Amino acid sequence: MSADEERDGVRLTNLDQSLFEGADATKRDLVDYLDAVAGRIVPQLADRPLSVKRVLRGQKPFMQKNVPKYTPSWVKTVAVWAETSQREVSYALCDDRRTLLWFANQRAVEYHPPLFRNDAWDRPTHLVMDLDPPVPDDFGAAVRAARLVRRAMADSGLEGAVKTSGAKGVHVFVPLGGSAAADDVAAATRALAARAERLDPELATTAFIREDRAGKVFLDSTRAGGATVVAAYSPRIRPGTPVSFPVPWDELDGVAPADFTIRNAADLLAGRDLWADLMPDPQELPPDLIEEGHTIPIARVQAMHEGKRRARARRTT
Repeated sequence: MSADEERDGVRLTNLDQSLFEGADATKRDLVDYLDAVAGRIVPQLADRPLSVKRVLRGQKPFMQKNVPKYTPSWVKTVAVWAETSQREVSYALCDDRRTLLWFANQRAVEYHPPLFRNDAWDRPTHLVMDLDPPVPDDFGAAVRAARLVRRAMADSGLEGAVKTSGAKGVHVFVPLGGSAAADDVAAATRALAARAERLDPELATTAFIREDRAGKVFLDSTRAGGATVVAAYSPRIRPGTPVSFPVPWDELDGVAPADFTIRNAADLLAGRDLWADLMPDPQELPPDLIEEGHTIPIARVQAMHEGKRRARARRTT
C-alpha cells in the first residue's frame, strides 16, 4: 500500500509515518478515522472558526488558529479580530469532508471549535461544563461530579448530554435555543457550577486556582464566550490517541477515556451519530440561573487579582 494517495481531491502524504510518540497509530490511522466519522464531526465544526492542535514530526504539539499561507483557496476562512494580540486572525471553517481531510494531512489531531457560529458571534449554541479530576487516573471522581452537575441541571429544568473529554475528565453540554447572549450564558454556567458544588463540596469545587482545589474535581465554568471545547469524536494527542466520545448517562460508570481510540471509535458507533442521538432539544436558560450567575465573579478575573494579591503578600513576608 502506497504511503501517498488522494481522496476527494486532497493529496495525502507520508501516511505510514507514526503520528506522534506513544500514539500507537500512524498518520494513515488518523486520516482513515476522520474520514470514517466525517459525517458526524463536520456538522459540529461547520461554520465555526476552528482551532486545531497539530503535531509535526520532531516537534511539540501546537495550537493553530491562523491558517498557514499555503492553505488551498477552496478552504473557507473567516477573519476575526484578536484583542489580546491586536491583530486579525484568519480561521478556517471546516464545512466539508474535503477540508477535514486536508487538516488530517496537515497532522491536525485535535479539533477545537468555539461555542458560537460565524453568523451569530454573541449567541452560544451550548452551555458547557468541563469537569477536571485532580489526578489523571481518577475518572470515577469526574463521573461522580458529572452526576452533581446533572442534578443541578435538573433542579433548574435543564437537560444535557455528556462525553469523555478524551483526556482525563468529562464534558457536559446543554443545547441552547439561541436567545441568550454570551455574557448571560457565561453567568448561567457559573451559577450551575456553584449549585453543583453546593450539592457535595467535599467532592467538587469551583476554585480556579489549582492549589485551592484540595484534591477535588474542578467544575470549570470558563468554557464560555470565545472559549473553545474539543469536539465530540475528535482525537486527542495522548498516549494511544483516545477520542472524545459520547456516553449515555447510565453507562458512565462503566467506561474510561482510554476505551475509545481512533482504532475502535468508528466501529463502536456502528453507523450512528451517538452525540446527536444523546443531545436533548435546545432549551432556554432560566432567568434565576442567569441572575445568580451575574452575582458570581468571573473565575479567571478573580484568580488574576488573587494571584497578584498573593504575590504582593509573599514579597512583604
